Amino acid sequence: MSDSDETPAVRIEPVVTSGTFSLDGGTWDVDNNVWVVGDDAECVIVDPAHDAAPILEAVGDRRVVAVLCTHAHDDHIGAAAEIVEATGAPTYLHPDDRMLWDRVLPAAPDQELADGQRLDVAGTPIEVLHTPGHSPGSCCFLLPDLGVVLTGDTLFQGGPGATGRSFSDFGTIIVSISEKLLTLPEETTVLTGHGDSTTIGDEKPHRQEWIDRGH
Repeated sequence: MSDSDETPAVRIEPVVTSGTFSLDGGTWDVDNNVWVVGDDAECVIVDPAHDAAPILEAVGDRRVVAVLCTHAHDDHIGAAAEIVEATGAPTYLHPDDRMLWDRVLPAAPDQELADGQRLDVAGTPIEVLHTPGHSPGSCCFLLPDLGVVLTGDTLFQGGPGATGRSFSDFGTIIVSISEKLLTLPEETTVLTGHGDSTTIGDEKPHRQEWIDRGH
């Protein structure tokens, strides 16, 4: 077997888009990480944020089999309608975030996400982890074959996602991270919704510090 045969065909490509996040009467400038996961033939898009053009450029002529949303804050789903129009791909969202989705987009998501659900792209499994706290329907997407978890705004380099706005809860996000993420292998790469990547091993020792800070 050649080296090329041993290399996983599925890859994860980052696209950074910029725009705003609005909730509770405030608006903030943000840069978002969009993740395109697949091989040369097909892919999924995780968190279609702000601007469809660079996302579609990264997709190229591949078939988009799904648009997966870690949660429904407006900065994470703003380009969803345009992506769907261009690709015909179904959108997936946990039902507990519908009230956030409905504030942004008139059409309902096509499919519901559920904890433990398995999706596939190019023969590679994607496991859905329901991780409420940042929002009630927040989910992470685990790709065990790649040793990667896409955490949206649940876990960042340096700690949990924000819980100071409507529909969020600090205690809940700590439970989600502790039970669903920190139990993963420490070498698991964490690809986040904003900012730099990290690993489970780098974040795990700081759990008590996060609780003490209580942010």
